[in-house]
Amino acid sequence: MVRKSSFPMKPILLVGIAILFWAIGAGSYHGLFAADRETYKGLKLFSEVIELVEKNYIDDVEAKKMIEDAIQGLVQGLDPHSSLLTPDEFKEMQIDTKGEFTGIGIHISMRDELITVVAPIEGTPAHRIGVISGDRIIKVYDTPVKDLREAVKLIRGPKGTEVIITIIRNGEPDPIDLEITRDVIPIESVHSAELQPGYGYVRITNFRENTTRDLQGALKKLDSQTTPLKGLILDLRNNPGGLLSQAIDVSDQFLEEGLILSIKGRLDSNTREFKAGKDGHEKPYPMVILINEGSASASEIVAGALQDQKRALILGTTSFGKGSVQNLERLMEGYGLKLTIARYYTPSGRSIQAKGIQPDIVVTEVSLPEATDAQKKQRQFKEKDLKNHLDAESGKPGKKEKASAEDEEKTDKKPIDAPQGGPATPEKLRTDNQVMRALEILIGYNLFSKS
Repeated sequence: MVRKSSFPMKPILLVGIAILFWAIGAGSYHGLFAADRETYKGLKLFSEVIELVEKNYIDDVEAKKMIEDAIQGLVQGLDPHSSLLTPDEFKEMQIDTKGEFTGIGIHISMRDELITVVAPIEGTPAHRIGVISGDRIIKVYDTPVKDLREAVKLIRGPKGTEVIITIIRNGEPDPIDLEITRDVIPIESVHSAELQPGYGYVRITNFRENTTRDLQGALKKLDSQTTPLKGLILDLRNNPGGLLSQAIDVSDQFLEEGLILSIKGRLDSNTREFKAGKDGHEKPYPMVILINEGSASASEIVAGALQDQKRALILGTTSFGKGSVQNLERLMEGYGLKLTIARYYTPSGRSIQAKGIQPDIVVTEVSLPEATDAQKKQRQFKEKDLKNHLDAESGKPGKKEKASAEDEEKTDKKPIDAPQGGPATPEKLRTDNQVMRALEILIGYNLFSKS
């Protein structure tokens, strides 16, 4: 994007114009001329720095990389979920909501300037080899990694190939090298099982384009058993989020009326309300929703909506606390910008940003007997632990509006290596203390409601 000095126009001016247009949008021509004095001074300072680096730095530096890094620093300094996406990353994010991935199966984010595993994805290579929440990735192969984009690029690769990651883990004195075989990570986001006649279990692992459709199919299957549904457990544990529109549609499956979500941004166009409507398929059975520290964003929207509307009981531990909405904008030359545009609020007006959804009944997960000491002691980090996280802010509900196709691009996911997957079997679920507690509650509710 920046020419050499032989070009008639000074490269420094081109850099300044490029970063200004990239930051405010190529269509905002009036903003360029209306920039205040402080903005102009800042661009001049930036130009001076670029010029000094080009002339005096020990090695040649590609101008394109300098611009990318500068913009990345600009947006990542705002909050942990805003970022510039290179053309390859932008393509990957679009595929993330539709297709399938090859990788090792981990959700990752930045904590204390280190790449940290939010959660391994059940049934994937990372999960099978023993990667746990809180592991810090310091190397991929022998290459030190300090950037999320760089780490994801190195970790992903063709199915069947090997990748070696080096992690540091609480309780372990030395770094651990893990050799992991990449595989296709399942794209299914909905798994279901019948725990016992009349009591169903549905797990949503993330919110993708087909989540609502798959949920409808799972509910229909459970309700068509010999004993129709008398109670449902909806498992949102370790669900990192996904498409805003899918979170709204999933909530709408269990609500006949009332508010689902309010979002409030600085612009009127980013301040809206989403309400439930009748779909002709009433679901009168009681529900328990399971959440934990890994339940974030879109999963918190569903839990908060059904909790406030008294539609479901929330059981587990406090959720992650990501109460912001990101919009994915297409930029010039294939780049993308993921930018935080609004905070969201539950029907009662709660902002869960950096706070999380509080369960109605606190039930911590019991560690399996084979778990290591490090796994038993490990505490999953939350939104409030992320650098530059937004504070909660109270807001008034916005104007009523239905979810539209454009909301498919409002993704509020945490950075991930691959989508989550993993089937649920009744045998496995019977060893899960939180699932069994939820089942007891549903059975007890039905017994007492008949007496």
